[in-house]
Amino acid sequence: MGRSLDEDPLTLAIAPPSDETPEQRAAREVAEAEAKRISDEIDELIRKEREQIRRTKKPVKLLLLGQSESGKTATLKNFQLTYARKEWSEERAAWRAVIFLNLVRNVNVIMAHFTSEMSDMPYDPNDSSEELHIVPRAPRALARLKFTDEHRELRERLVPLASLQQSLEGKLGSASLELHSTSVSVAAPFDATTNGHSHPHTQHHSPHRRGMQEFSINSSNGWKSALDRLRAFRHTSGAALSSSSSSRNDMTDTEAIGSGFTPTRDRDPEEDIAELLAECREDIKKLWEDNTIREVLNRRKVRLEDAPGFFINDADRIASREYQPTDDDVIRARLRTLGVQEYKFIFDHGRTMGQEWRLYDVGGTRSSRGAWYPYFDDVDAIIFLAPISPFDEKLAEDKRVNRLEDSYLLWRSVCSCKLLSRTQIILFLNKCDLLQAKLQRGVRIRDSVPSFGDRKNDLQTATKYFQQHFKEISRASSPVQRPFYVHLTSVIDTRSTAVTLGAVEESILREHLRRADLM
Repeated sequence: MGRSLDEDPLTLAIAPPSDETPEQRAAREVAEAEAKRISDEIDELIRKEREQIRRTKKPVKLLLLGQSESGKTATLKNFQLTYARKEWSEERAAWRAVIFLNLVRNVNVIMAHFTSEMSDMPYDPNDSSEELHIVPRAPRALARLKFTDEHRELRERLVPLASLQQSLEGKLGSASLELHSTSVSVAAPFDATTNGHSHPHTQHHSPHRRGMQEFSINSSNGWKSALDRLRAFRHTSGAALSSSSSSRNDMTDTEAIGSGFTPTRDRDPEEDIAELLAECREDIKKLWEDNTIREVLNRRKVRLEDAPGFFINDADRIASREYQPTDDDVIRARLRTLGVQEYKFIFDHGRTMGQEWRLYDVGGTRSSRGAWYPYFDDVDAIIFLAPISPFDEKLAEDKRVNRLEDSYLLWRSVCSCKLLSRTQIILFLNKCDLLQAKLQRGVRIRDSVPSFGDRKNDLQTATKYFQQHFKEISRASSPVQRPFYVHLTSVIDTRSTAVTLGAVEESILREHLRRADLM
């Protein structure tokens, strides 16, 4: 008898035999069930592998926020030092020129005050360093200091370092320059965007709106770009920095670095810089150790030791032809961050070994903060750095604003941002080492922070007070109550910071995986 045209050949192929016995049927069904179980297990393994691939491919995104000179870039460099050692080692030598610039800038800051004092121009705290030798001042309150011929000769020998600074800044680009003024008068220009209403100080100022476009990830900014720029310059055929070796006899190639002349021999210009600094080493040490010049700095309340990029205390080691940067030198080196910079690291060890992390370092000056908002979306966590040592200092870009108060206002704006209501925010109360040194010198917190009152003027009391104040701001400002994560830090201390980052890494990873599960 023939087959019906309606019968499916595949159905017929897998159909049990027409003469199948009950025992055969039972055995077949057991085999089919086992085959299905194995198939389901394979499907589940494939699903889990795909999920793991999806999770591992999604990078961990971390945003570093805080005012200028709060320690954001130093924190980022600590991440690289701790978790991406291979890349760190490859880049360390490139920081040599930046550290040379920091040292030269230390010298030139002292020279500006030194020259001003010798010219009988008393110090005005609102002056920038560029104004110190330009604008005449009112009669001085303190007696004139006595300068000798040796002081004048010392100044003349170190004058060429001003040209060297300009040359280095030109080669490193705008990241090597510091901002001394701003037209932005609010702590968080992104407030109008984040909170859905216009701020009275921002609604009529178009520069703030331009900032959202102007300050973005820009390949011409950031430390990697600055270092790449310097590398390219060093390898340019026949290129050499302009300079001079002061009034040291006849003009040599090394002397040409500061005077505008180009060295005739073909060699790495960074070696010319190292040679010039080596020749100036003893004079730099004399400048820093001279009691009269120290009195100049004391009168003008200049404390280079508290500022980023302080290296003059290490002049004997750094002003050398053989100098190579250490890990601590690189962490301490200062290059200003412009806009928002993205750094990608593949962690080579730790809990997230093999995981890609994307860290976003931001410019912290008031004119840069309008660029932050676009990066609030899809970020796993924020580390907010609030330096607590400058409780008695003013913003470099706005001498009317107390730095601690600016951090409070900025912290309040970040905590109140609705877009960040579900984002993990970790607070670093930074520069605890500088705070302790300042308190040990007898500086009283209550003189600048009246609400501190009659509390004990020591590190433990001060950090507890500041920590509580930031916690209260978070609780009062957050749209949704969030855990308060805080660490007391000194991010230039690489060992203690590595311990802190270990705890932070685990916390951020848990949040990253939680967010991945919700997607």
